[in-house]
Amino acid sequence: MAGDIHVDAVARYLYHIEEGGTAMRYGVAIARGKLYEPGVYTIKRKVRWPHWQPTQNMIDRDPELYADIADGMEPGPENALGSRALYLYVGDRDTYLRIHGTPQPRSIGGRASSGCVRMVMAHINDLYPNVEIGSTAFLYSAEDSVTPQS
Repeated sequence: MAGDIHVDAVARYLYHIEEGGTAMRYGVAIARGKLYEPGVYTIKRKVRWPHWQPTQNMIDRDPELYADIADGMEPGPENALGSRALYLYVGDRDTYLRIHGTPQPRSIGGRASSGCVRMVMAHINDLYPNVEIGSTAFLYSAEDSVTPQS
């Protein structure tokens, strides 16, 4: 459906479906290991130059990395969420998963985040104004799960 976002976690691409059935394709990075959460989400919030704060789970999992920024990072080009963020919800519950920019463009194509879908800044800046609040984001499995039953 036009406006939907589809994240192909195997190929590491995000597709934004446009009117007429065409799509824009962007390279992405996804979460490391079992931190990736496939599912169907609703974009309920969009933020330009977001503030970012690591979750308690992130701090517990990697205290050396996150201890110095436990209180968060102010908006700016070095902020972990980059220049734009799309907030993924299930119902009215914020999942703390985001589709966002990254100050680490070399991570694109890999498994690098703690749950989010990362995009280079130019790509999230291009996508952001074209995504409506209420759009659906489909995050597909990161495992190549083609079977005889598929």
